[in-house]
Amino acid sequence: MSSLSTAEERVPVVTASAVREFASGGYRGTTIADVARDARISPAYVFKLFPSKERLFVAALADCFRQIVETLSMGADEAEDTSSDGILDAMGGAYAELISDRSLLMLQVHAQSVANIPEIGQALRLGMASVVRLAKSRSGASDDAVQRFVAYGQLCHLIVTTGIDDVPDEWASILSAGIRHPR
Repeated sequence: MSSLSTAEERVPVVTASAVREFASGGYRGTTIADVARDARISPAYVFKLFPSKERLFVAALADCFRQIVETLSMGADEAEDTSSDGILDAMGGAYAELISDRSLLMLQVHAQSVANIPEIGQALRLGMASVVRLAKSRSGASDDAVQRFVAYGQLCHLIVTTGIDDVPDEWASILSAGIRHPR
């Protein structure tokens, strides 16, 4: 493995470490030292790249949404059914596969819990805007259909994070009916 020597080369490494660490420990429970340890660099160098914990979290969240948008685009490209619903369904399937490792899902959940921090709230809104705009433009679906698409995605998050799909009760079956998410 080659040694990274420039900030430009290290930023993606640190960002990927930040995604993993913040997904695991959340914003409040993760330190710059945790991210630095995962990235195998010093905390001081992380601060050189990202002058605050908020900026590091925002970079991780931006990378998360970049991956989501890329995945949704690929899902749309690969849709066998090119109707609006077919494209949204293919995008949803691609997203479900993307979050099967849970890091990106958990990062979004943690971001929602600290959206009152201005920089993080703004980054979360920008990420959601990119998803909504992509779903609308690629599918040509109605606003209501795009809203349902995003709502089902959020419901999927809830089902996965709370383990609802493992609950053998009628209420749980009602919530999880038709929602797919690889384990």
